[in-house]
Amino acid sequence: MNQIPMTLMGAEKLREELNELKMVKRPRIVAAIAEAREHGDLKENAEYHAAREEQGFCEGRIQEIQAKLSNARVIDVTTMPNNGRVIFGATVTVLNIDTREASTYRIVGDDEANFKQNLISVNSPMARGMVGKAVDDVAIIKTPGGNVEYEIIKVEYL
Repeated sequence: MNQIPMTLMGAEKLREELNELKMVKRPRIVAAIAEAREHGDLKENAEYHAAREEQGFCEGRIQEIQAKLSNARVIDVTTMPNNGRVIFGATVTVLNIDTREASTYRIVGDDEANFKQNLISVNSPMARGMVGKAVDDVAIIKTPGGNVEYEIIKVEYL
């Protein structure tokens, strides 16, 4: 399977979620199933069926996280020398040339992307347009409303 790029922060969040699922949620679900079994007839026991369904979702998420972590290529940009180029994991401040509005984004893996937190996927049009550019370069981003030009103001490896 192909390796998936992931920031150190993204890998840590997945490990925390995996630990929470294995150490807290899984035992709670097992206890709920055991308690529901004590109520008798399993065919008509809604608590039992709900707990089994929750167990299925939990186990599926555990397997999904384990697969992502095993295929992850964790990239820590803080260990790299900052040469002013936009790379995976970099925090980039850009200026929209038309609106003169500045924005800061961090380029992360697909699973970590959250536009509300200014975390953009490395596969997004915005990130693809910026990767490889340096400070003072202009990135032309293709949007549904037409091309938008952004000047790269600052590149940080945080």
